[in-house]
Amino acid sequence: MAVNVTWLGHASFRIQGSVVIYIDPWRISDGRNDGDLVLVSHSHYDHWSSSDVEAVVGPEGRIVGPGDVISSAGHGEVLAPGGEIDLFGVRLKGVPAYNLRKPFHPRKKKWLGFLMDIDGVRLYYAGDTDRIPEMAELDGVDLALLPAGGTYTMNAPAAADAARDIGAVRALPYHWGSIVGREADARKFAERLGPTGLILQAGETTAIDES
Repeated sequence: MAVNVTWLGHASFRIQGSVVIYIDPWRISDGRNDGDLVLVSHSHYDHWSSSDVEAVVGPEGRIVGPGDVISSAGHGEVLAPGGEIDLFGVRLKGVPAYNLRKPFHPRKKKWLGFLMDIDGVRLYYAGDTDRIPEMAELDGVDLALLPAGGTYTMNAPAAADAARDIGAVRALPYHWGSIVGREADARKFAERLGPTGLILQAGETTAIDES
């Protein structure tokens, strides 16, 4: 079955398949409280917002994130880089997310990207990260969601190179249009990738079919 991926702006996504997954919800204007899983990559305010999580998490929903996020939330499932967990039929794997030469996202924090297997589709959300060697170890990715705004993460050319490292069937940039990054960065990313590159405007959805 198709999995619908909606970019909510900045670094936030809603994924709709047999379950509903939110990633790093922030500035949510129409909270539906329909999230089975809410994934939080790290504790920076534009990724970990307790009020936005509460706006999207369902009555039986679960929060998954690194240790500092779950400690702050007071409940949820801790996932570490390299760790795996099954929830609601979704297989989640924690992927390292860190800066190589910038101070914003130290590797020692054990912050996350997420590899998600849902309804026969494999999605990768990179978190706030540079192009790191671990990306080349991923395989079978149908859609890679990659930060491309620069400053705090990799820039558009590096993100496009990361998409090639991963071997993703499709790749989509985020972390632009709000705090940092411009639409020109997103377009540069897509142009470098050709048919693999995809751009969404905030609120738009793309459907990813089982490969």
